[in-house]
Amino acid sequence: MPRHPPLPHQLILGFLFLLLVSIAEARFVVEKNSLRVTSPNDIKGTYDSAIGNFGIPQYGGSMAGTVYYPKENRKGCKEFSEFSISLERKPGAMPTFLLLDRGDCFFALKVWNAQKAGAAAVLVADDIDEALITMDTPEEDASSARYIENITIPSALIEKSFGETLKKAISNGDMINVNLDWREAVPHPDDRVEYELWTTSNDECGVKCDMLMGYIKEFKGAAQILEKGGYTQFTPHYITWYCPQAFTRSKQCTSQCINHGRYCAPDPEQDFSSGYNGKDVVLENLRQLCVFRVANETKKPWLWWDYVTDFQIRCPMKDKKYNKECADGVIQSLGIDNKKIEKCMGDPEADAENHVLKEEQDAQIGKGSRGDVTILPTLVVNNRQYRGKLEKGAVLKAICSGFEETTEPAVCLSGDIETNECLDNNGGCWQDKAANITACKDTFRGRVCACPLVNGVQFKGDGYSLCKASGVGRCKINNGGCWNETRNGQTFSACQDNEDGCKCPPGFKGDGVHSCEDIDECKEKKACQCAECNCKNTWGSYNCSCGGDLLYIRDHDTCINHFAGKAAAEENSAWAAVWVILIGLGIAAAGAYLVYKYRLRSYMDLEIRAIMAQYMPLDSQADVSGALACIIYPHDGEPECPLHEVIKPIAIRHLPPGALLQGNGKGCKATTNDVQNTSHCKQLNSANRWNLVT
Repeated sequence: MPRHPPLPHQLILGFLFLLLVSIAEARFVVEKNSLRVTSPNDIKGTYDSAIGNFGIPQYGGSMAGTVYYPKENRKGCKEFSEFSISLERKPGAMPTFLLLDRGDCFFALKVWNAQKAGAAAVLVADDIDEALITMDTPEEDASSARYIENITIPSALIEKSFGETLKKAISNGDMINVNLDWREAVPHPDDRVEYELWTTSNDECGVKCDMLMGYIKEFKGAAQILEKGGYTQFTPHYITWYCPQAFTRSKQCTSQCINHGRYCAPDPEQDFSSGYNGKDVVLENLRQLCVFRVANETKKPWLWWDYVTDFQIRCPMKDKKYNKECADGVIQSLGIDNKKIEKCMGDPEADAENHVLKEEQDAQIGKGSRGDVTILPTLVVNNRQYRGKLEKGAVLKAICSGFEETTEPAVCLSGDIETNECLDNNGGCWQDKAANITACKDTFRGRVCACPLVNGVQFKGDGYSLCKASGVGRCKINNGGCWNETRNGQTFSACQDNEDGCKCPPGFKGDGVHSCEDIDECKEKKACQCAECNCKNTWGSYNCSCGGDLLYIRDHDTCINHFAGKAAAEENSAWAAVWVILIGLGIAAAGAYLVYKYRLRSYMDLEIRAIMAQYMPLDSQADVSGALACIIYPHDGEPECPLHEVIKPIAIRHLPPGALLQGNGKGCKATTNDVQNTSHCKQLNSANRWNLVT
């Protein structure tokens, strides 16, 4: 790697001053959880508390406990064992929330000492009247790194006035019960969670970088499952800064920045004269952003997790492999189009904006409920900054709390991160043990009691004490909750798909749910009551017979002569035959009439044509194929033809080509529809009869 001479002292201070100013001007948003006092009554109510940025907040859950304010070590800066104070939980006792005062040591150290003493959570009371702030971890050093990594209990900062209220109640001998609630700490509007991780490719930045890389490797599997299932939308981000305008051409800015000082990263070793430069980090950050973008275009955004973990393993700074050649090898092994990645990265030497990194700088500015991003790493879930330890289980809880209840994926309902409340007394919900159906649905936040949908059949009810199958197919599920019984291969049921509720079938009486009893139609005289009838009750029905040759008619509940019934049937058959014959005769008569009418019409047509043929020629007397219409007009310029010699413009017949009409020489003209094809007409006699000459 290139080496540079040491920076002037003033330039180092100027560059660091820029970073400090950018952080100081940032807009911080304090992430809060609800703290509810349940007793005593005089301070009962809900109060705000600021979630500590270490430990493991119980996102999506809640925790109840009693508040304890120690008489010694009230700031918690020393181990409580030195004061013989133990907060270990005893069987049957509620968890202890330790109340401590702010000051004299790091927040994280107070919580670590409380955790070792057995506290379940820590409340730190502010010592000045101010708006709530986020309790953050101290700058990394060897001593603090050891305990920060091991803090697992949640903590919160409370306002000074509320702290004084709690202390006063405790001094009066009151037992204070509180409930810390993180269920609304993350918005949960729908069935998909959007989350983002602000990270860096720098692996030489100390404890935080080691923790970040460890988290990415550990969380990779869960993240890819969520992403492939469409449950989440993940976006990686990278922080960059710009170089002061006065120093953009300096060797130091050119070594830490690209695009003429527009995008910079701190030197990995904080030594401008040795090792890798901030410019190397910016280029790899840009490459990782483009890997995500190209993978996202191919509908495989989860490949970012593979690239980042593989690059960290194969191309670490300590092995001097943190370079483009090693990165290209990782990209090739994952089957990602490297040409598209290089096109996405653009020219780092150009004196122009890089659209990818410009979008990243714009995204650093907080919007809505999310504050500015200035600290690495930062996790944002549903536009709400995550607070706490960056650890797989804790982060998964935060993500799972972002799903709308009952839409969580299976990974959120595993025993590792939540407790199935339906296993304890069925969650207090309705259930049908016989059919193994329950209204209890386990969720990440607890459970809901809602009547289920089973095999396409919807149960209806309040979900707590009652659920009934409804609609088509309901009788297939535990017989719709109705009575049914089978005897001697015969089954009766009080359930009907097209009706709600249960109703005993005909032949039975009862509530239809628990029982239906057979009706004795014979005893209750509901059927088979004619004088000749013999009644015998059966299960769900009855049998009725008649003595002698009598036949029982069930619809009329009467007995009739068997032969009389047969004769009546024969009589009905005879009448049916008569009607068939009559209908057939009617159809034959109608057909004969139509034939007669057709033949008569044909005969009349022939007679009329014969009569007309005696007075004028008919079309059938000559071949008129291809004939033209002939219309009679006077010759132009000649005297008008006498009225009895002229037929005014009407078509009188069709003529074959070349045909002539002869007349009395009066100059009448025969015209065809072809104006070039004409002939003269002559009247033969005063009878206006015309003769065809061919």
